[in-house]
Amino acid sequence: MGIKRVLVANRGEIAVRVIKACHALDVEAVAAVSEPDRESMAARLADRVVCIGPARAAASYLNIPALVTAALGTGADAIHPGCGFLAENAGCADACELNGLKFVGPEFRSGPVNTRWLEECGQLFGHAPGAG
Repeated sequence: MGIKRVLVANRGEIAVRVIKACHALDVEAVAAVSEPDRESMAARLADRVVCIGPARAAASYLNIPALVTAALGTGADAIHPGCGFLAENAGCADACELNGLKFVGPEFRSGPVNTRWLEECGQLFGHAPGAG
């Protein structure tokens, strides 16, 4: 089954481009935004908006548990990290996999899955490692 709804986990021009690409593919875009970005261009273009935390990126855009929770809560099939730190974080891909979400980003299969990360996510989301 294809992707129907994507949580866009970035801001600014990157988020706008991802949202426009989603719409061109007839995919619903959910903008994950920090508190000060609620009225951003990405928020205005998105089909839905979910606030993921305060202005500080570490507490919002880089907060993987908050992003996964937002994706699950909005019924998203996937998370698109945009580009930058989150797109380069295998832990984000692991968290998506654990929770049944697709990670629309780089492939991280060149090495073993980070089992410590999976255990931490499993405890956080109430799943056993690998049981997603």
